[in-house]
Amino acid sequence: MRILVTGHKGYIGSVMAPMLLAAGHELVGFDSDIFRGSKFGFDEFDFREIELDIREAEAEHLEGFDGVVHLAALSNDGLSNLDPEVTREINETASIRLAELAKEAGVPRFLFSSSCSIYGKSGEDLVAETGRIDVTTPYTISKAHVEQEVSKLASDEFSPTYLRNATAFGVSPCPSFELVLNNLVAWAHAEGYVHIKSDGSPWRPVVHVEDICSAFLAVLTAPREVVHNQAFNVGRTEENYSVRELAEVVREVVPGSRVEYAEDGKPDARSYKVDFSKIQRLLPDYKPRWTVRKGAEQLHAAGGSADLKVEDFEGPQYKRAEYVKQQLASGRMDSALRWIADASAKEMA
Repeated sequence: MRILVTGHKGYIGSVMAPMLLAAGHELVGFDSDIFRGSKFGFDEFDFREIELDIREAEAEHLEGFDGVVHLAALSNDGLSNLDPEVTREINETASIRLAELAKEAGVPRFLFSSSCSIYGKSGEDLVAETGRIDVTTPYTISKAHVEQEVSKLASDEFSPTYLRNATAFGVSPCPSFELVLNNLVAWAHAEGYVHIKSDGSPWRPVVHVEDICSAFLAVLTAPREVVHNQAFNVGRTEENYSVRELAEVVREVVPGSRVEYAEDGKPDARSYKVDFSKIQRLLPDYKPRWTVRKGAEQLHAAGGSADLKVEDFEGPQYKRAEYVKQQLASGRMDSALRWIADASAKEMA
C-alpha cells in the first residue's frame, strides 16, 4: 500500500515508519518537525518527506494514496494546555480538514490516532469503545471531536478508523518523558528513586509504542467491513495499572531504587481502566509483544546509554511543553507554533 503518514517524526511516527517499510508499504511522511531539536536517536528516513505544518495540507498532498495514517497533533495535556485555541486549530480543525481532503482525493482508508484518555474518569469498571466519553482538556476534547466529525464522512468510498491508544511507553527516536512509565523510569535511573507526582491512585492502561504501531499495521490490511468507521481501544486488558503499581515495577527493574511520592501529590482528575477485547477479537493479526516490565527494562537500558539527567527529561531538552516554550522565547517559533523561516533555517544550518 502507498501510505501518507502525518507526524512521522514524532514519538509514535518515528517508530512506525520503519515498521511500515519493513512490512512492504511505500511511505510519504508529512511533518513540520516541531521537535527537531529534541531527538534521542537517529532520524534519517529513506522515503519522501513533506516538511509542512498539517494546517497547510492541500488536496494535492493526498492524491494517489491507499491510506492515510494521521498521527500529527499536540500530543499531551501539558503541551495542549499552552494555548487551547492553537490546540483546536492543529488537533481538531486541521485533522477534520485532512480527512475531508483525503476523501476528496479518493483515499479509501483513513486511520486516526485517538486516545483512551477520552474516557476521563471511568472509575473501577472496565470501559469499552461504547463507554461514556468524558473529556475536559483541550487534548481530549480535540480527540473526541475529530472522531465525531470524521465519522460523518464515512461512505462506500471513504473508510475511517479510530485507534484509541492506551498511554504509550517505550523507547523512540523522538522521546516523550511526560508519559507516565517513561517518566518513572527516567527518575529512577537518574536519581535512584521513582518519583510519583500524584498520590499514585489513578488507573492507566499502558501499551508499548511498538504495539501501537502494530495495531495500525493490522488495521491497514484488515478487511474493510471489520474496521469501517470503527473505534478500537489499542492495548491489552491485563495491562491496566495504577500509577503506584507501575512505580513498583520500576523499583524492581532499576537496582537500588525506591519509591517516593511528591509532597504536593494529589489524585489525578483522570483515572480509567479499559477493555481491549474488541481489538483482540476482530483483529487477530494484532499480537502485542510488550509488557510493562519488558518496557521498563528497555527504558532503563536506554537511559544508561544516553546518560539521562533530570534537567534533560524535566527541562526543555526532552519535555515537550518546556521545549516549545523555549522555542517561543527564542523567537524560533511564533505564537501559533509555526517555525519562523529565518530562525528555523539558522537553527538547521
